[in-house]
Formats: sequence, structure tokens, C-alpha cells
Amino acid sequence: MSDPLTDRLNKILPRLVSDDLLSGSGIGNEIAFYVFDYPPEDELRVREHIRFLLDHIPKQKPGLRVKHVNLFDFVLDHLKARNFLDKALTMQREKGDDALKKALAGPLHPEKLAPLFAQVARPAEHDLVLVSGVGSVYPLLRTSSLLSNLQGVMGGTPLVLFYPGRYDQMTLKLFGKLSLSATYEGAGKTRKSEHYYRAFRLVP
Repeated sequence: MSDPLTDRLNKILPRLVSDDLLSGSGIGNEIAFYVFDYPPEDELRVREHIRFLLDHIPKQKPGLRVKHVNLFDFVLDHLKARNFLDKALTMQREKGDDALKKALAGPLHPEKLAPLFAQVARPAEHDLVLVSGVGSVYPLLRTSSLLSNLQGVMGGTPLVLFYPGRYDQMTLKLFGKLSLSATYEGAGKTRKSEHYYRAFRLVP
């Protein structure tokens, strides 16, 4: 029996190996960033499907160079390299999530992470970059800000972000509720959201 998510998942592979996506020109000469949004409760299904994609893309398009970057692993490796990870874990236990987020705001600033992401993804050496782990890395990393900073380092290589929430080509809403681009200040208080509209939905 099929369901809406299964139908959308089945459309991903043909879309990823299509010439129009792999040309790297996006739509209307926009940047080639795409978002596959999905209900957060289906995270495990999407993770399994990403493994399926990595296994089957070479069969559908031999020679296609694909790189998968999990943002959670990417951030952990970055913190380990700077000897911040153990300190961060201790701070979280002793002072909580808010203190940890504040302490890591500098090391995890998207402007600093973008060139490091490029070193890992190596867009010049790949034809396609898949990005996951958005939900796991929240709230330490603002996806909208990261995407904005990646525009200058990805060149023409298409990037596909798997996003546990809703993207309407104007706003990223993590878990379908929170605007990931908003700045949160205490209980229920927010500043004006910054919309992200440069990416395209991968499939309807």
C-alpha cells in the first residue's frame, strides 16, 4: 500500500539523476539548491531511503560522483578537531542547552562553517551533494543561515537538503512548527523571521 511520503520518496532517485538537476544551473539561473521536506515523525524512513539512494544512484548513473554530508557528524567532527567536544558535553550537563548554544555560537557560526563544509563536501570533485542530519544538529546550527553562506562555496554543484519539517519556498519550518531562521529569546519570544527562498523543492 502506498502513501504520500512513499510516492514522494520514489520520485527522488529519478530526479537526482536527471540532466536538468545535475546541470547545476537550478531554475532560471538560480543556485542549484534543493530541499526535500518531510514529516519529522518519518525521520527513520528517510534515513533508510538515503542509504537506498547512495546504493542505487551509481547503478542508475554510473560514474556520478555523489557526496553525503550528515550535519550532525560534521559538527561533531568540527568540535573534536578544535578540542571543544568534551567541554561542550560537560557544559550541557552542568549548565543546560541554552548555555551550550550560546558558548558554541562562535565556533558554529555559519560564516565559519561554510568553508569547512566545502572542505568536507569538496563540490569541485563531486557532481551532487546530499545533506542530512538537520534535526539532530538543531538548535546548534541554523540551516537557513548555513545555506545562505554555502551559496558562495558550492559553485555549480547541486546540493540537496533533506529537511524534517516544511519548506514552502519562502520559509524553513523545522519540525513543521518552528521557523529555523528565527532568533529565539526566552519563552515564546522571537524576533522577525528571516525567510529563505533560494532553494527549490526537490519533488512536490
